[in-house]
Amino acid sequence: MFAVTTTDQPESPVGGPRGRLSRLRAYTLVFLHSAWSPTPLTFRRWALAGVVVNALIAVTGAAVRVTGSGLGCPTWPRCTPESFVPVPHDDHSPINMAIEFGNRLLTFLVLAVAVACVIAAMRLLPRRAALVRLAWIQPVGVAFQALWGGLVVRTMLNPVTVSVHFLVTIGMIAVAFALYARSGEGDAPPRRLVHRDIRTLGFVLVTAVAVLLVAGVVVTGTGPHSGDEAASRFDFDIETMARLHADTVWIVLGLTFALLFALHVTDSPGRARRGALILLGVELAQGVVGYVQYFLAVPAFLVGVHVLGATLVWIATLRVVFLMRSRGPAGATAPGPDRLDAVVV
Repeated sequence: MFAVTTTDQPESPVGGPRGRLSRLRAYTLVFLHSAWSPTPLTFRRWALAGVVVNALIAVTGAAVRVTGSGLGCPTWPRCTPESFVPVPHDDHSPINMAIEFGNRLLTFLVLAVAVACVIAAMRLLPRRAALVRLAWIQPVGVAFQALWGGLVVRTMLNPVTVSVHFLVTIGMIAVAFALYARSGEGDAPPRRLVHRDIRTLGFVLVTAVAVLLVAGVVVTGTGPHSGDEAASRFDFDIETMARLHADTVWIVLGLTFALLFALHVTDSPGRARRGALILLGVELAQGVVGYVQYFLAVPAFLVGVHVLGATLVWIATLRVVFLMRSRGPAGATAPGPDRLDAVVV
């Protein structure tokens, strides 16, 4: 028998527009399946995605401000009074409108990941109440941020509303990271893996970093990058605010070094020691960026890098605190007696 061949075959599904569409459809189905029929591993990946997208929108929000695009879309929820999408506007450049509108669109990505986390938490077997509660906070937070973003626009980028907008994002990152950390451990009562005083020092460090972030927000609200020429600023002396911010940086560095030293001299778990060392490295890099941008008169690009660094410092700090205690392996409901020797009292 002979096979009949022809050159009039349809385009292969692995190449060309039809192939790309097929791959996109396949990837979409895989993502949807991973949320609808989650495993502990796929749920943890969704939780990590929540951390990433919340950090991303914090950085893009800074990009909106430093490019002067804060009122690129001068109305809310529409971009302009006539349209939900950018259209030519006499008072705003197309680039500024595109940057602001792009940041608004990113909100939908954050919401999509938040909803996926909720669905995955609800359908994960066995269902874990702690994960469900943490997952639900995320879409609620996105909805609040969307409404607050409207207030930011309607108040013409008032520094108070802008500051709250960023700080809520920092809170969202904390919730997302808590979900990620809890998804990789069990539901047993928390057990300290370090001395209680070291654990307390970790909480003090978290508080200090939170204060540092607030101080940074005040400096930004006082400085030159307001997001738009029409925006108001905090009525503070920028030199004084910058010095207070720098003083807080030194306090955070001192606490971090003390934590790292205490973890090493008490022979604490290696993961906690490595986490503290990573945190110190991120802080030092962030400090270098901060001083360089100060002496270069706060260039816009370095401000964006500094916001990225602040976000990474926050995540690294949270990670250290979670590494200093344990709830047992995933699926555990009570502390195993074979691991009680890990507790340092």
